[in-house]
Amino acid sequence: MSTPAASLEGASLSFGRRVLWQDLDLQINPGEFFAVLGPNGSGKTSLMRVLLGLQPLTSGIARVNGRPVARGSRDIGYIPQQKSFANHTPLRARDLVGLGLDGHRWGVRLGRRGFRRRVDELLEQVGASSYADAPVGRLSGGEQQRLRAAQALASDPKVLLCDEPLLSLDLHHQQAISSLINRQCHVNGSAVVFVTHEINPIIEYVDRVLYLAGGQFRVGTPEEVMTTEVLSSMYDSHVEVIHNEGRIVVVGLPDATHHYGDEQDEEA
Repeated sequence: MSTPAASLEGASLSFGRRVLWQDLDLQINPGEFFAVLGPNGSGKTSLMRVLLGLQPLTSGIARVNGRPVARGSRDIGYIPQQKSFANHTPLRARDLVGLGLDGHRWGVRLGRRGFRRRVDELLEQVGASSYADAPVGRLSGGEQQRLRAAQALASDPKVLLCDEPLLSLDLHHQQAISSLINRQCHVNGSAVVFVTHEINPIIEYVDRVLYLAGGQFRVGTPEEVMTTEVLSSMYDSHVEVIHNEGRIVVVGLPDATHHYGDEQDEEA
């Protein structure tokens, strides 16, 4: 059997007396598109930080590519939430992508021709060649997010972590970014861990779902997890889940579930 791209064993995470999740056993396989869903404060971004080596577990073990998680691992690519650069940012599109290749190194850049060739390949891969030399601050949110995707793919990661990468994007760019991420998953064999509030923009790509809510979790296919029975049980309140023409509509989520408390990183 192949080594899991990412795994959690007996994983628990608490902030003070508040438990986000506990006894979570999880294996995410190479080439799997894995969605993480749940309300604000449920622990989605905390899970990202655990896999990035930025947040220690309260108990249990987290591994990436068979090794304990470590900050700065080249096995991980990371696409953050979309946040616009200031208009006057003195950085070209290709410079931003290039940071994914050698931004972790100090000193003079070696092999300039090979470096430029790889940057050009990445820009072409995400459809950003036409604005390769444009200042990033003058690009649209969708164009900037394509560049972040290229930067994350630069190390050919075993695991691609995506933290709400579609926020603030229009439908066209949501579809484009989702397609790019899915291609990395199935063509290059990376595991994708995709945090989102809304499954519908990626539902055609998702293999399995981890749903977090109120200190509980469920893992399975979208058809197994996104049901009236499962979500109603998790929220201890009736939640109606409607499946219609390939889309999932969730009705009746309690307002209180969006205000779980003071998890440090969920709104960061």
